[in-house]
Amino acid sequence: MRYLRVLGRFWGTSFAAELEYRGNFLLATLSSLGGAMGSLFGISLLYQGGYQPGGWRFEEALLVLAAFLMLDGLAFTLLSPNLNRVVEQVQRGTLDFVLLKPLDSQFWLSFRTISPWGLSDGLIGLFIWFYAGSRLGLGLADHLQGFALLAAAFVMLYSLWFIIGSSSIWFVKVANATEVLRALLEAGRFPVQAFPAVYRFIFTFMVPVAFLTTVPAEAALGRLTPFNLGLALLLALGLLLFSRAFWRFALRSYTSASS
Repeated sequence: MRYLRVLGRFWGTSFAAELEYRGNFLLATLSSLGGAMGSLFGISLLYQGGYQPGGWRFEEALLVLAAFLMLDGLAFTLLSPNLNRVVEQVQRGTLDFVLLKPLDSQFWLSFRTISPWGLSDGLIGLFIWFYAGSRLGLGLADHLQGFALLAAAFVMLYSLWFIIGSSSIWFVKVANATEVLRALLEAGRFPVQAFPAVYRFIFTFMVPVAFLTTVPAEAALGRLTPFNLGLALLLALGLLLFSRAFWRFALRSYTSASS
């Protein structure tokens, strides 16, 4: 309960600060609409002439796109404004002040602020999800399965992002690695089965793009096997625990700005 109260204070002050510039929300919404329309246009090009990439129908591919937009919106709202600053905290030495606070340092670094401008992406993705779901005849249980796997996907993305940020204790230019991660995640706009075999292997076992967007869509469609379901949940839990252990290990090498 103490951490929930602190989280409420964090996000309350962040919203108050961000809403001083309310015109930003309109610009962010227009930008999100433009990006979504571009993505829809790109997917529609793949389906010209009756072609179905990877055997996915157009409405089914929309579920994958919707999952990507919702995940990208969450990343822009929660992950980007917080985890991108981990590198800055280490470089400027202000991580010292974080470690001295009577709060868990990973919690502080992960949830200190929030950017509401990413919510437009999430809302557009949610609209596309329910639109595609209505065309496919999905029920409440199907939507809940998809959102449960989408939550697991967010945990995976958070863990990978935080691990990269934590490595800034040893390396300086890890911000570039974060941009590479985001660039790879752009492939999540499309079903992973639409890519050649080599890319499917990379996006499944090396960079878990498939688990971030395709797997939630498969869960909603009832295509997810118990093995893949267990693998996705195990991967999310494993990455979260590893990010925690990796952060504690990295702190052993942190010598602070004054030493």
